[in-house]
Amino acid sequence: MRILVTGASGWIGSASTKELIAAGHHVLGLARNDESATKIAALGAEVVRGSLDDLGSLRDAAKRAEGVVHLGYNHDFSQMAAAAQTDRAAIDAFADVLQATGGPLLIASGTLGLASGGGVGTEADMPHAGVHPRMANAAYTLGLAERGIRSMVVRFAPTVHGAGGDHGFVAVLARIAREKRVSGYIGEGRNRWPAVNRLDAGKLVQLAIESATPGSVLHAVAEEGVATRDIAAALGQFLDIPVESIPADQAQAHFDWLGMFFGADAPASSARTQSLLGWKLTHATLLKDIAAGHYPGL
Repeated sequence: MRILVTGASGWIGSASTKELIAAGHHVLGLARNDESATKIAALGAEVVRGSLDDLGSLRDAAKRAEGVVHLGYNHDFSQMAAAAQTDRAAIDAFADVLQATGGPLLIASGTLGLASGGGVGTEADMPHAGVHPRMANAAYTLGLAERGIRSMVVRFAPTVHGAGGDHGFVAVLARIAREKRVSGYIGEGRNRWPAVNRLDAGKLVQLAIESATPGSVLHAVAEEGVATRDIAAALGQFLDIPVESIPADQAQAHFDWLGMFFGADAPASSARTQSLLGWKLTHATLLKDIAAGHYPGL
């Protein structure tokens, strides 16, 4: 299958591109600049020039493909509304093309904020209203199944970890720990964060684009919930610094913007996804990746 991948040079996109190519697909990777183009070519994908802001380039690229894996997104928290609007317009551009063929359209979302009633979030749970403007785009994408598009949403764990340049939440925690010379967690640190290795996540994207049914919600989660005090302890051990509890009322001062997320208890399951797609989890856990030195503190 010819598959257009946005965000192909990124953290999850590069792993997904490798898996798609290994499975025999021809990947067209959207590149917004020369740096991205070089990375995409090195993965073995065909470079297609364009950007999420240029809807014409998205439509042209989608016309050359049989399906779309849409992983590109602006994660600047200061521009959440604008980023979600750009994302919605891109989804519409892809849908306009794929409606004629019924090809697959996979988009990325997240497991944080699921309305699970205090339990472990599953694929059947929907996000709380207002968690993030991007969530509305996920719901919209699922509805595209009614237009004959094989649409699907992959909700990624908030921590997608591994070797080779993660700039996500755990990397930020490592940087804060190094700068403050203490590895902190909030309160008792019993709250749980789901996690998935980026290589397992890339494999899931490949399996989903091949066989997921229209309107599917899938969870890219390997560990349902790693206690935040265990994450802090692993970082502290590697960096050889003290591990301490940070009072909740001091969390924002200590962790900056990450404080509003790091105190959340948000376990999530992927049991249904594993069963539906035969997805096997074969790569290192979060704590093993920390111990291996993949997060020395940016």
